[in-house]
Amino acid sequence: MPPEKMEIFKSLETWAEDNILVYLKPVEKSWQPQDFLPDPKSDGFYDQIKDLRERCKEIPEDYLVVLVGDMITEEALPTYITILNTLDGVKDETGDSTSPWAVWTKAWTAEESRHGDLLNKYLYLSGRVDMKQVEKTIQYLIGSGMTPQIENNPYLGFIYTSFQERATFISHGSTARLAKDHGDIKLAQICGTIAADEKRHETAYTKIVEKLFEIDPDATLLGFADMMKKKISMPAHLMFDGKDDNLFEHYSAVAQRLGVYTAKDYADILELLVARWNVEKLTDLSAEGRKARDYVCSLARRIKRLEERAQVRAKVAQTLPFSWVFNQEMQL
Repeated sequence: MPPEKMEIFKSLETWAEDNILVYLKPVEKSWQPQDFLPDPKSDGFYDQIKDLRERCKEIPEDYLVVLVGDMITEEALPTYITILNTLDGVKDETGDSTSPWAVWTKAWTAEESRHGDLLNKYLYLSGRVDMKQVEKTIQYLIGSGMTPQIENNPYLGFIYTSFQERATFISHGSTARLAKDHGDIKLAQICGTIAADEKRHETAYTKIVEKLFEIDPDATLLGFADMMKKKISMPAHLMFDGKDDNLFEHYSAVAQRLGVYTAKDYADILELLVARWNVEKLTDLSAEGRKARDYVCSLARRIKRLEERAQVRAKVAQTLPFSWVFNQEMQL
């Protein structure tokens, strides 16, 4: 970034400390995976595992596919903190920097890390998924990294995370609802708790972008339009299990069919961000900025129209095996 843009983020450090770090929770007041899992020091440990496995018996395999995909996405935190630490102006220069931006990134990662830990252990204890295939997928994904196309630019990075945190809030909220429908109240509580974290993180990231719109509307709007033209790819888009070269696409198709995360959700998130950041009301923009404003404000409607046409043209559903559920055939 140009020096003057770098200076913007430097000048916002006090603001970030006062307005963004408040969305972190102290470790001693945070939930931990063990709060939701069988207690290994309890005399009833094995009975608790048996109860967990009984609750999971009636959960359909397609739901498990989505839950595994969500969990694997959460397990790739080493990649996400690495990406955030490439962003000019907000990166952690030393690895233990006390800059508010660096403090946020490290603590956000630590909070998010619990999500994958909890879902991983729950699925392991359930006995319903092929854990070796799941573990291979995690290793492949972390080894592959990700390509969010944010170009070391915090304008793009914070727009991406605003969108992505909203998407994961929706996804975990949907798996919570479905878990309740399938009779596993504990799993519903787990997914709902994770969704609440994602919502809190979404609030922080959208507040950062809101501030950027306030002090540098043209550059922020151009960044918003740029990200939407590229399309927001979810963090785990390079997932691979050693067998399926299009695993993310197939997992996403199951999530779409179950209503966990859909193309409509994508468009709804865009509409929500446009409204939250008052994009339609932005004035004093350059000609390029006005063009970007018009583009992002009309894009959600276009996406919804295209999705409606795609649904009309949809062919007979395809089925494919998923290694995560012992190669059971799933409808996409």
